Amino acid sequence: QVQLVESGGGLAQAGGSLRLSCAASGRPFSRWVAGWFRQAPGKDREFVATISWTGTGTYYADSVKGRFTISRDNAKNTLYLQMNSLKPEDTAVYYCAARARTGSYAYDRKSEYEYWGQGTQVTVSS
Repeated sequence: QVQLVESGGGLAQAGGSLRLSCAASGRPFSRWVAGWFRQAPGKDREFVATISWTGTGTYYADSVKGRFTISRDNAKNTLYLQMNSLKPEDTAVYYCAARARTGSYAYDRKSEYEYWGQGTQVTVSS
């Protein structure tokens, strides 16, 4: 098992930046493919980005490609999401998620992930 705790959310202006972190505990973080999802009010939880267990492979939703960067530090058991050029439509609760590692990492459906954090709120003002 792995426990996930997000931090770093808050209020930002459009065009600004925020960096989210997700601290993992339990089994070694390197055993897990990890990802970020988000859920806006009244909407379903949607995929944002995922990263391979080595950190060398990444995959993004079209809506964030070129603006967001996912990364991980297995030695620190931490997942990151650097968010630049923020837009009001990025406002949502952001969740980190993990699943057992396989030969792939392009998992973009929430049903493919086993473990979830509690979420951190990101609000972008116009």
